[in-house]
Amino acid sequence: MALPRITSPHATGSNRTQKVMQLVLLATLPGVLVLTWLYGFGTLINLCWATVVALGCEAAVLRLRQRPVGFFLRDYSAVLTAVLLALALPPYSPWWLTLVATGFAIVFGKQLFGGLGQNPFNPAMLGYVVALISFPVEMTSWPAPRGFEAVSPTLGLLEGLQRILGFTADLPDAWTQATALDALKTNKSLTIAELWAGNPAFGSLGGYGSEAVNLAFLAGGLFLLYKRVFTWHAPVGMLAAMALMSLVFWNGAGSDSNGSPLFHLLTGASMFGAFFIVTDPVSGATSVRGRLIFGAGVGVLAYIIRAWGGYPDGVAFAVLLMNLTAPTIDYYTRPRTYGHRQPERGFKLGD
Repeated sequence: MALPRITSPHATGSNRTQKVMQLVLLATLPGVLVLTWLYGFGTLINLCWATVVALGCEAAVLRLRQRPVGFFLRDYSAVLTAVLLALALPPYSPWWLTLVATGFAIVFGKQLFGGLGQNPFNPAMLGYVVALISFPVEMTSWPAPRGFEAVSPTLGLLEGLQRILGFTADLPDAWTQATALDALKTNKSLTIAELWAGNPAFGSLGGYGSEAVNLAFLAGGLFLLYKRVFTWHAPVGMLAAMALMSLVFWNGAGSDSNGSPLFHLLTGASMFGAFFIVTDPVSGATSVRGRLIFGAGVGVLAYIIRAWGGYPDGVAFAVLLMNLTAPTIDYYTRPRTYGHRQPERGFKLGD
């Protein structure tokens, strides 16, 4: 009789893996509702399809590895990866794009390294980056949000399914749009005031529509902080570093401006990344100071990619780059063990 080999701790309680995953899933609900209201049923269809793909891939690999399928599927980690990835993808992504991104996230981003708790990279961001590099056109085809230029782009359930399955229906000319980050990156001659007044992609403080989405994910993140699912260090480190970088390189309101701190905090995947991605306890740093450094590194790199890189939003790339540094950050920020001297950090000559 084959018994599952499960590592410690063996005690169960309110903070066991299944409960934590469920709380994080619950915290994504405000963002899901706002995305659905702005863009229609595409987000919900993506969520359902990505979840089916994630569970199927996880079950197949677990079966190949001769591990108990039901036991590991019930921890909700595959479902959470699918939900986070689906929220990052454009709402009406082709079905095959979601299949490729989700399958890569589960198989190569998680199971290839041994499953939950052993993956060095954030699986959802790994799947997202692979899809972005491989299919840039589909990954940048965001629909215009509700109310954009008096056009109602939201599709019904049937129309959304047709769009995702490739049976494209007749759509308004303004159905897709350049995001605010795209418009700011490609701007060469207009001042910020002119760009804001002449481009409907900009809202009151950030991108049109993305302001509400970021505030919704902020609300979900504060709920997780209240439930003590994670500490404040990584989110605050990321948001503070991004705000500081944007303040230093703001350049006023001229044509070479990279945007204000509020613009960067309320545009793109800022709040989603701060509260749902950099707080991953597996691929991020674990010490208190390490979490601050890890989050700050993500914020700095995300801003650099936004301002001078080749992609409008760099949160996913920044997270993966900082995942590489997490072991080193933990090595240099080891806390002092109670009753012992300050730990030695770094490499010593003669070691």
